Amino acid sequence: MEKRIQIPDTDLAVYPIGLGTGGAGLERESGAAERVFDTYLDCGGNLIDTAHVYSDWVPGERARSERVIGDWLAKSGKRNRIVLMTKGGHPEIAEGAPNRGQSRMTRADMRTDLEDSLRKLRTDRIDIYFYHRDDRRQTVEEEIEAMEDFVREGKIRYYACSNWDADRMLEAVAYCRKKGYRGFVADQSLLNIGMKYMDDLADATLRCTRGEAYRFHIEHPEVLEMPFSGNCNGFFQQFLAGEWERIKGSDYNTEKNREAAERIRELTEKYGCSVTQAVMGFFRYQPFACVPLYATSSPAHVADVCGTLEIPFAEEDYLSFLPSDKPAESLQGSPERNG
Repeated sequence: MEKRIQIPDTDLAVYPIGLGTGGAGLERESGAAERVFDTYLDCGGNLIDTAHVYSDWVPGERARSERVIGDWLAKSGKRNRIVLMTKGGHPEIAEGAPNRGQSRMTRADMRTDLEDSLRKLRTDRIDIYFYHRDDRRQTVEEEIEAMEDFVREGKIRYYACSNWDADRMLEAVAYCRKKGYRGFVADQSLLNIGMKYMDDLADATLRCTRGEAYRFHIEHPEVLEMPFSGNCNGFFQQFLAGEWERIKGSDYNTEKNREAAERIRELTEKYGCSVTQAVMGFFRYQPFACVPLYATSSPAHVADVCGTLEIPFAEEDYLSFLPSDKPAESLQGSPERNG
C-alpha cells in the first residue's frame, strides 16, 4: 500500500520522505537529475523541495535547481504527480551579488522571487511556498498577509516557513486563527539523528528543532515538520566507511557522535539495512509527524532511502538519540502518525 502523510486541513497527502534538490543540475552526467526525479516517483515519492537560491553558491547560473526541475516537468508532463515546494526571501549568496548576505524578506522581495520561481519551474502555481528565512524587524502580520495575497492570486496553494523561531511561529498561528486563515502548513528546520551531539551551527540564521521549537511541533501538529539535512550530510556513512578526510571539519564530527555511529552500525546488523536507512529510521519515532528531506545525485541512493519505510525499526532503537528536553510521554502513537 502506498504510504502518505496527510497534512491537516489541506488536500495534500505527501510521501514520508521528501526529495531535496539543492544540487540539481550540478552533476557532470547529462540527465542525472532527471533520473533521480523519475526514480523517486517510481518508488512512490511525490514531494519535491527546492528554493530560488539553489544552487547560487556555484557560479554560472541563478536558480539552477528550479530551472532543472522546470525542464523535467515540461519534458515529462509529471507536474500533477508531485507536491512542488520552493522557498523565497533568502539573502543573496551569489558571488558579486548586490547586498549579498543582507535580509530580503519584504513583500516586494517575496513577489520577485515567487514570480521568477514560477517562470523557472514552468508552472502556474506552487503547492507549498516557504519563507526561507525570517526578518524580526517585520511583523508576522505583514508576512502572513503577503502570503495570503499570493494564495488569493492563485500563485501558491499553501504557505510555510523555514528557519523560524518558535515564538514567531506561535505568533503566526495566533494571528491566522484570529483571521480564519489556514496558516503555515509546514516548517523546515534542522532535526536529525546526529543533532543532539553536533557542534553549534556556523550559520546563525539556521534553526534547529529543539527546546521550544520541539515543543511547538508537539503542540501544533497542523504545522508539519520537514527537517532538512535528514541524512546528517552523510557523516555516519563516511565515518563508518573510514573516510576520515571527508568528515574533517564536519559539525557532526564529535566524540559523542562517533560513539553514536557504533550504535547505528549495530542497527544495520540487527535489521540487515543500510546506514542511510538506520539514520533515516530516526524520524519514525518523533512525537510529531516528520517528513525529512533527502538530497542525492544517485538514483540508487534514492531507492535505498525510500526502502527505509520497509524496515521494521523499533522505538527502543532510537531512544538515546532523542533530545534530552523531550517530554517523556511524547513518543506515544508516533509510529502510526509517521507511517
